[in-house]
Amino acid sequence: MSMIHLILAPAAFVVALGLAGAAFAQDDRCSVPMADWQPREAVRKMAEAQGWKVARIKIDDGCYEIHGFDAEGRRMDVEINPATLQILEFEFEDDEHGRKRNRGGESDEDND
Repeated sequence: MSMIHLILAPAAFVVALGLAGAAFAQDDRCSVPMADWQPREAVRKMAEAQGWKVARIKIDDGCYEIHGFDAEGRRMDVEINPATLQILEFEFEDDEHGRKRNRGGESDEDND
């Protein structure tokens, strides 16, 4: 094995490990002990105060996820921190093709 291979192989491993760690950290944004969670009723009240119609509240990857409709009647999915009830991600379908749009206005197709 050449000297370059001896240097590049461990470097590639470290880079891959770092990328995997960053992906894992993204999934870890709702790592809140259950004792600190707000009850589902608090989530429902927060949503209704926003003018949203809640179809379903579920738990996904440690976050609350609201499926429902916004004040304008558009289908939406919202990810909520279970302790603070902070909105982490907000997506809604807003065009005739049913593409999802995130809070920043980019469609899912724009992110490919």
